[in-house]
Amino acid sequence: MSHLIPWDKIVKGYDSQFKSLEGRPPISGRIVIGAVIIKHLLNLTDEETINQIQENMFMQYFLGYSSFTNEAPFSSSLFVEIRGRLSLEVVNGINDVIIATSFEKPQPPVVDSKNAPSDISTNKDNTPSEDFATTSESDSIAEESVKEAVPVEKNQGKLLMDATVAPQNITYPTDLKLLDSAREKSEELIDKLYRKELHGDEKVRTYRENARKDFLNSARKKTKGSKEIYRANGSQLRYLKRNLSHITFLLKAYLEKGIRIGLKQRDMDYLHVLELVYQQQYKMHTERVNKIENRIVNIHQSYVRPIVRGKEGKKVEFGSKIQASLVNGFVYLDKLSWDNFNEGTCLLLSVELYKKRFGFYPAEVLADQIYCTQENRRALKARNIKLMAKPLGRPSKQALDNHVRPGERNPIEGKFGQGKVKYGLANICTKLKATSESCIASIMLVLNLVNLTRLNFVCLYQGFCRISRCHFGILFLRLSC
Repeated sequence: MSHLIPWDKIVKGYDSQFKSLEGRPPISGRIVIGAVIIKHLLNLTDEETINQIQENMFMQYFLGYSSFTNEAPFSSSLFVEIRGRLSLEVVNGINDVIIATSFEKPQPPVVDSKNAPSDISTNKDNTPSEDFATTSESDSIAEESVKEAVPVEKNQGKLLMDATVAPQNITYPTDLKLLDSAREKSEELIDKLYRKELHGDEKVRTYRENARKDFLNSARKKTKGSKEIYRANGSQLRYLKRNLSHITFLLKAYLEKGIRIGLKQRDMDYLHVLELVYQQQYKMHTERVNKIENRIVNIHQSYVRPIVRGKEGKKVEFGSKIQASLVNGFVYLDKLSWDNFNEGTCLLLSVELYKKRFGFYPAEVLADQIYCTQENRRALKARNIKLMAKPLGRPSKQALDNHVRPGERNPIEGKFGQGKVKYGLANICTKLKATSESCIASIMLVLNLVNLTRLNFVCLYQGFCRISRCHFGILFLRLSC
């Protein structure tokens, strides 16, 4: 895998973020990107990744080390900043460059009856020769390399597309648990804001012990009726409203005295989230409804929204919704959104991105029934793209020719399953919005690296089998003579 990755080209995108020449030089981009690949390839935690790199010489070779060392490449806490730098756009750019290498497959060894079979050519430093050369980092150069490797025609190739959800690692949200966590956070902010010289000797009352007792009395019940839930939510709403009014009173004292507020920016963001939670929950409580726009389900990850899936066992998932396309076993992350969206509106987006990457439209598109709207059918017909789906209306005799047969869409479903079962796509453990997006894009990158490695092994194996058959034939002729 280390020989298949164009390190010099993908590292430029990461190193370009360090423009200042002052201070300590940054960590090598190959070490940083390689550590992220190892983390997601083995589905390790940040601490386990650093420990594994310290003990494993093969991982150190993958990171470009010249010799074995017991020293850690960097602190595990630095992964948070690394994920911030490796944004969704940067990782997708790296992904495009690496996928472009699949069009430059290594040639099998040449068979010579007089001499021994030649190995894959390497340079003096044991790096692959120009046969393994990869495309550059930019999208335009990557597209040029694709066009050079594949003759440009009007329409060619097959495009598979589908959407899925990457769930976040949060507890299953209920209104009662959300209000309880919001109340506890408001009590924490009150403790940080209260100052004896500003607000007097007597601290504002929060009734936190009574509020906790009321919450547990309701939460511990195995079965709760609608009246019990309504009463418990109303109780926690009143506690939260009291705490928010106390916070307003404490902040007012800071402003009147002209003293700097004793809260960090993160605490101010929490305060804004608590106010939104109270407004949403109060509206649903008074109107007795269960739905509201931009509903917050977790105060620590306020960007997460409920995504209605309608599948058995998982009617609602909480995370980001991604639109992906699959071409020749390589997956592209076309769209990532924290709000729910209709997949049918993303069909033309994936088709146009396909043309941007390869220089031509696909010949066939395989998609779910939700993508096969009349508008999308007309758009694909105008681009001379064949939609492999059941026609609208009463089926004719030729209807089965364009119908997606069972198993034809298995590759993209299997790619989602591979990412969720083995590489952690089913449980994103990062806390911030940007780092979660980086984590999802990195998992897609690892899926493509695994596929690229497999394709090269298959190519080398076929070359080996070809050589073995030829040598067996030569040996048979000599024995016959």
